[in-house]
Amino acid sequence: MNNGEKLVIDWRTLIPLASLGAVFGIHRLLPVNTRYMVKVLPYFSGLLVLLMAGFGIAAAACVFSRNWRERLSFKSPFLGAAFLLLGVYDLITIKLNLIPSLYFPAPERIIAVFLTDWLFLLKCLAYSLRLLVGGFLIGAVLGVVTGTLIGWSQRCNYWIMPFIRIIGPIPSTAWIPVALVIFFKPADASVFLIALGVWFPTAVLTSSGIINVRKSYFEVSSTLGAGALRNILSIALPAAAPSVFAGIFNGTSACFLTLMAAEMIGCKFGIGWYINWQRETLAYPNVYAALIVIAVTFSYLIGIQLKIRNRILVWQKGTIRW
Repeated sequence: MNNGEKLVIDWRTLIPLASLGAVFGIHRLLPVNTRYMVKVLPYFSGLLVLLMAGFGIAAAACVFSRNWRERLSFKSPFLGAAFLLLGVYDLITIKLNLIPSLYFPAPERIIAVFLTDWLFLLKCLAYSLRLLVGGFLIGAVLGVVTGTLIGWSQRCNYWIMPFIRIIGPIPSTAWIPVALVIFFKPADASVFLIALGVWFPTAVLTSSGIINVRKSYFEVSSTLGAGALRNILSIALPAAAPSVFAGIFNGTSACFLTLMAAEMIGCKFGIGWYINWQRETLAYPNVYAALIVIAVTFSYLIGIQLKIRNRILVWQKGTIRW
């Protein structure tokens, strides 16, 4: 804290702590429903205690740090609501037993999966990321190249666009029988399907962005002696960069959807394979744990892409609200 800076308490920073305290109190005070036949585990209480300790420390740090205070006060209402929803789910499962415990396990049983099966979950996640990153990079690069050719050259537009209009709208998962025939290894077929799912939105939005670039930019550049390649690299792609990133973002969502289906066609590991395996054995706590892993991984990857976009498109600040 700088000299002379006042200690400030923003009550909004206490919202997550208050929500966690309410959830913890209800969880500890209300008895387990007599119809709940599954063994009760202590993991949910332990998680709430750890979260309360963490947010208590964060709230105390906010008193001394303006940066921490602004960040936590902005996120506190959402975090508080999320913790209350978690408490409601705990209430209707283990306390009131309003929904079937076989298909909707209590939070403590999902937490138990992370504590007992975390190593195998990480192994499946690593396998999925290998397929995902490989297919994503191939699809994104080919999508940008295809979109650039379509948007820049009328001849390429004439020959390639009809194929995109025919092949592109077909879901990539519909190509599973063809992929299994072309590729001998299920992993190679999965990479192909993921790349196909990323390629279509990236190509379409890249071409749209390049077509909408003002022609006067290219006329001025050509007058100064720039060739076609220089115009593409220095004007067309930078100007179309927002559309390119929009296509890549859409492709990221598509590749996650494709990954889940692609891993069910013969792969022996992966998050999608893990979910299908646990579903067949009715181990729904493991299914929900894997879904949480997917959600966190997807959010993290999107966050990385947003940071890259913000760094590359820094010139948009002030003209477009992010």
